[in-house]
Amino acid sequence: MALPDVVKDFLVGLGEDPDRAGLHKTPQRVANAWTFLTSGHKADPEQILKESVLDAEHKSMVVVKDIDFFSMCEHHLLPFFGKCHVAYIPDRKIVGLSKLAELVEAYARRLQVQERMTWQIAETISKIVKPVGVGVIAEAEHLCMQMRGVQKENSVAVTSTMLGEFHDSAATRAEFLAIVHQSRPTAH
Repeated sequence: MALPDVVKDFLVGLGEDPDRAGLHKTPQRVANAWTFLTSGHKADPEQILKESVLDAEHKSMVVVKDIDFFSMCEHHLLPFFGKCHVAYIPDRKIVGLSKLAELVEAYARRLQVQERMTWQIAETISKIVKPVGVGVIAEAEHLCMQMRGVQKENSVAVTSTMLGEFHDSAATRAEFLAIVHQSRPTAH
């Protein structure tokens, strides 16, 4: 069954008339939206990183923070969204910074749970870049918690995956957390 037909049946199930003026084009619009919102299922996260791995002698922590992401909770098909912070310590290889944001996007644009997404990002970096360590923190608001269920509008879920040096060294973990919580300088 084509996705617009499924949406039409869904509208009927809600007691709506999908042929009324306001809903006439809704099945196709929703199909297009969901195709985009779940486009990460067609992405190859490993290939995203493989395209930009470079040899380098850099050995200090690399952090890309405040990567915006939007995802869809696989339990309720409602959005969760927030910021992801990604760090790694190179071991003779680095990866293009924009590729880290693309990697977050590839995993976020799926039917997903935040815990799995955080782990997948870290594991993929670890597998492809082979760094000394990887740290990933995701902070998100979940509409399934805010607009239904417990209805806690100000709640934020935080998940983290720490691998290698980020797991083994309290000092490395603390440095990452300090960087994540630093304020950006204000423009003059």
